[in-house]
Amino acid sequence: MTPSVLSGNALLDRFHALDQWLFQQQNFWQEAPFTHQQLSWEAQHPELGQWLRQQSLEHAEHYQGQPHALLNAPAPFAELAEQAQRLSSLGPHPQHPSHTIPARFAVDVPGRKWQQIEAFARCLPPPAQTVHWLDWCSGKSHLGRHLLHRLGGKLTSLEWDAALVEQAQQLSAKHQLTATHRIQDVLAESCQQHVSAQHSPIALHACGDLHLQLLRLASRQGCPQLAVAPCCYNRIASHDYQPLSQTARGAQLALTRSDLRLTLRESVNAGQRDRRLRDQSMARRLAFDQLCRERLGQTDYQSTPAAANKWLHLPFHQWANRVAEHMQRPLTLDSHDDEAEALGWQRLAQIRNLELVGNLFRRPLELWLLLDRALFLHEQGYHTRLGTFCPRELTPRNALLLATKSD
Repeated sequence: MTPSVLSGNALLDRFHALDQWLFQQQNFWQEAPFTHQQLSWEAQHPELGQWLRQQSLEHAEHYQGQPHALLNAPAPFAELAEQAQRLSSLGPHPQHPSHTIPARFAVDVPGRKWQQIEAFARCLPPPAQTVHWLDWCSGKSHLGRHLLHRLGGKLTSLEWDAALVEQAQQLSAKHQLTATHRIQDVLAESCQQHVSAQHSPIALHACGDLHLQLLRLASRQGCPQLAVAPCCYNRIASHDYQPLSQTARGAQLALTRSDLRLTLRESVNAGQRDRRLRDQSMARRLAFDQLCRERLGQTDYQSTPAAANKWLHLPFHQWANRVAEHMQRPLTLDSHDDEAEALGWQRLAQIRNLELVGNLFRRPLELWLLLDRALFLHEQGYHTRLGTFCPRELTPRNALLLATKSD
């Protein structure tokens, strides 16, 4: 069956199906292999656990973004993969052709970001009347200027970084576009005065509380239409996730900020050098954790400081000594301990392969969160459509909420 855009009763039906399935399968995705030496589901499915632990790091990297393509894993992997794909299917929004944007608009915009902006814009139909775009957490307001040139209207952008606001103003002047760029913390109470019923908010990858704030304020003010592509669901102030919709407040599933990190366990943008440094950092952290368990009797994983990444150029024992000193751990290593780093790489391979099980639930959990937002807007009197605006190869966060105020 071809995936479709979700709207109307389909939003509610899919939410209830996802809620029941995610709740029933919590033991497969709520525990993080990085911090748990043994996962609870391995006791029920030892063959799957042992098989994954024997696979290479290259194997895990190959299937990280497409775990459903792993066909030869022991049960119940294939069954879970089929259920995950079915429940998380989401079709693309219709594309609306329009005149070409001049190449000068793409100057100084990273290629992948510009492609995302163009894909986002093509999902918005030509407005029936003059529209006043409100570019939320706008950065340099590349998206706002793109829509202003493409579809006309007016533009106001809100951004807390004064340097980015100044650059946005310079770019608008350079392209001879009339726009208002404001320095504004969108989470501050003062932000309410900058959202009115005349605005049509747009947000491309506003994180966590930032896009939640937009949905609340825009619906309260009765904005005629919204276009929001959420991102970074775990960036919320509260420890426990507070659902927006009445439907999600009555759901079986209760989530913490830690649970929401699963939705971000995918990257298609990182370069080879960045991935190598990320893996080296994780391998060393795991090796350090194992040494603390063996020599200090530590039983729980302890997060290492962010500064540890600055010392990666050092031999392992020197890196570990600095980390131990920073964390005030009575652990001193010498060059003979450098071989422990290899154990960290081995543990990293096991973790990445065990994560393939949890990764099956990455998109279903994200869709649960997206549907909470869509159902909230529906409850506030909006006709809401949820679909994708670009392929996941361009960005894994490719879901777009389009909402129009019902008459």
